[in-house]
Amino acid sequence: EVDQYFTEDKDRQSVRSPLAATSQAATYDIFVRVQGGGPTGQADAVKLGIARALKKADPALDQALRAGGFMTRDPRMKERKKYGQKGARKRFQFSKR
Repeated sequence: EVDQYFTEDKDRQSVRSPLAATSQAATYDIFVRVQGGGPTGQADAVKLGIARALKKADPALDQALRAGGFMTRDPRMKERKKYGQKGARKRFQFSKR
């Protein structure tokens, strides 16, 4: 159940938003598996998956889903660690003397 898995109200709304935007909430019973990331990232991943599934089931919903921004993947990725540094941005401690 969405309410048990996602504790934040914004995450619950995010998961339900593609169904609400297309008026398909009562039409489908959805089972989703998600792993990795935090709660908000997982909610956004579920939202994208539901939107893609709705489009596959009914291509006519594509315009409504695109207008709501549900078909856009979040392109942000973890920045890689660079050599000669402690992390992606953090440097090793600098000593003048």
